[in-house]
Amino acid sequence: MSQRTRSRRDDRAEVILDAAGAVLLRGGARGLTIDAVAAEAGLSKGGVLHHYGSKDALILALVARKLADLRAGIAACEAEQPPGPSGLAMGMIAHLRRSYCEDDDFTRALLLASAENPEALAGYRAFVAERLERFDAARGAPGVGAALFFAILGVVMGRTLGFHNLDASEIEPLLSALERAARDLD
Repeated sequence: MSQRTRSRRDDRAEVILDAAGAVLLRGGARGLTIDAVAAEAGLSKGGVLHHYGSKDALILALVARKLADLRAGIAACEAEQPPGPSGLAMGMIAHLRRSYCEDDDFTRALLLASAENPEALAGYRAFVAERLERFDAARGAPGVGAALFFAILGVVMGRTLGFHNLDASEIEPLLSALERAARDLD
C-alpha cells in the first residue's frame, strides 16, 4: 500500500471516528449505529464497516482515542512539573484543572456505551493500572499515591457522571488540597 493510500485510509478512519463521536454525543449508545455513523460521515455503510467491522469496534476505537488523548494531556502537564515522586499527581491535577468541565457529555456517553463491552473496559482498567503502578513506585507513605489517584479520579468521574455539578471555581479548593497532599510524596 502506498503512503498516499495509507494516508487517505487513515484520514477516512479519523472521519469515521469523528462522526461516531458526534452520533454518540447526540444519541447515546442506542443511537450509535453503523447506519447513523455512515450518514454522519457521508459514507456508505460498507465504507464504515471496511474500517470498523462493528459498533463494538467503533466504541473500542473511540475509547482508545480518548485514552490516548488523556495520556498525552497528563504527560504534557507532568512534564511541566519539577522532577520527583509528586510529578504524576501534580500533572494529573494540572490536567484536571485545564480540562475540568470540558467534554463531560461525550465522556459520559462513551463510558455508558462501553460499560457492557469487556474489551473497552479493559482499556480503562489498563489506564488505571498504569497510574496505580506509577503511584506505587513513588516514595511516601504506602497507599498515599493510590489515595491521591482515586481522589482525582473521583472528582473527574463524579462530574462526568453527573454526581456533582461543581464549577471550576468551586472545585479549586479541592484541587489545591490535592496538590498539598501530592507534595507530601516528595
